[in-house]
Amino acid sequence: MPASKARPTFAVTIRSVKTFYIETFGCQMNVHDSEKVIGTLLSQGYRQVGAPEDAELILYNTCSIRDKAEQKVFSRLQQFRKDAGKGKVFAVIGCVAQQEGERIFEKAPHVSLVAGSASYNHLPQMLIQLEAGDRRVTGLSLDTEDTFETPFARRDNPHRAYITIIEGCDKSCAYCVVPFTRGPERSRTSESVLKEAGELAAMGYTEIQLLGQNVNSYRDSGSRGWDFARLLREVGNLAGIRRVRFTTSHPRDFVRDIVLAIDENPALCNHVHLPVQSGSTAVLDRMQRLYTRDLYLRCIEWMKSARRPIAITTDIIVGFPGETEADFEQTLDLIDEVQYDSIFSFKYSKRPNTPALRYEDHIPEEEKSRRLAVLQERQRQIQIRNNARLVGEVKEVMVEGFNKATGQWIGRTCENKTLNFIRPQESGENIVGEYRDVRVTRSGPNSLAGESLR
Repeated sequence: MPASKARPTFAVTIRSVKTFYIETFGCQMNVHDSEKVIGTLLSQGYRQVGAPEDAELILYNTCSIRDKAEQKVFSRLQQFRKDAGKGKVFAVIGCVAQQEGERIFEKAPHVSLVAGSASYNHLPQMLIQLEAGDRRVTGLSLDTEDTFETPFARRDNPHRAYITIIEGCDKSCAYCVVPFTRGPERSRTSESVLKEAGELAAMGYTEIQLLGQNVNSYRDSGSRGWDFARLLREVGNLAGIRRVRFTTSHPRDFVRDIVLAIDENPALCNHVHLPVQSGSTAVLDRMQRLYTRDLYLRCIEWMKSARRPIAITTDIIVGFPGETEADFEQTLDLIDEVQYDSIFSFKYSKRPNTPALRYEDHIPEEEKSRRLAVLQERQRQIQIRNNARLVGEVKEVMVEGFNKATGQWIGRTCENKTLNFIRPQESGENIVGEYRDVRVTRSGPNSLAGESLR
């Protein structure tokens, strides 16, 4: 082989690698995936460090939902292309790894491991391959017979824990890469979920968050055959669990029984994240979302008529190919009608392997930016008005931390609102992880402020 085409070599002895650094991009599922990877590495004798400069093994757990997150990953890798990367082993894991596959080795030749989320339970074997001198190790199978759980997970938060109950997606949204990066839907058995939740409760965890790309599409793979609403009820009934959250739900599989379960048990948080993506049925059809505006609003009506007030949040994409000004106005009308507690809003971006790539009527970037700004300001005004109505109310918060700059404790309500508060007689004791009643005294568009009742 001519020297000009020879693969670059890196003088690294993998057997000596005992320190690692991991950076996570993306959603709660990626965060929990990193907990699995960290736990596995620790079980293999590795030690986690806080900076890439101090690590011998550097892992980037990647997200490919939006182009910006993907660009960040390759930007990080660029920083280590030359002398800064000598003596280090690089791994790209997660959704970008699954999406790009072995092309990553061409884009970043100093990467030695490329692995998707379905392969994390094979990480010890992949490390052995690296130790044996293999410079291009992959774990890219989406074998649906293989579990997506790992025997080890290192959880950073001692009070709140994530549990993945379903992985992958059987939907075919025109803009989304998840079916290509996470594979088809695979649900865990209800027995395994309850066992893990019970063990976490026994360890002192008081809040559980159930995760899935479409968490409410859960179908028990064991003999019980439970649906999501039944599983939600059973987790909420476990001794020691004070709060149960779940994300993300798909409107097509959202049923009234989920709302009834929330009404029945105060341990089930009265917050539902239900992505709508667009307020126009025509755009939803082009997006291949499998529901109409009217069907979505029926789900909203179930929540609005619940005995407990349920906080509702959503995702919205602006500038999807073919979205007219009239379509966009329907989205604005929708947020006015629903009065969301908050939204995550994004400009449409082209993603590989998705049907929307074939659409021809793409929206100019400057118009997408304009629509996003209009949407976000409309929602900001909604949140200012709605949060102002909470002043004077008492909310129970789980204490998440302390902000030294403001002298306030950081709490989160059952509705998933941030409520920063002071204590009338500060004693200096650490109350992180405790539950406190806080009276709301001030409000803003994105958070609340108050004073603890004790």
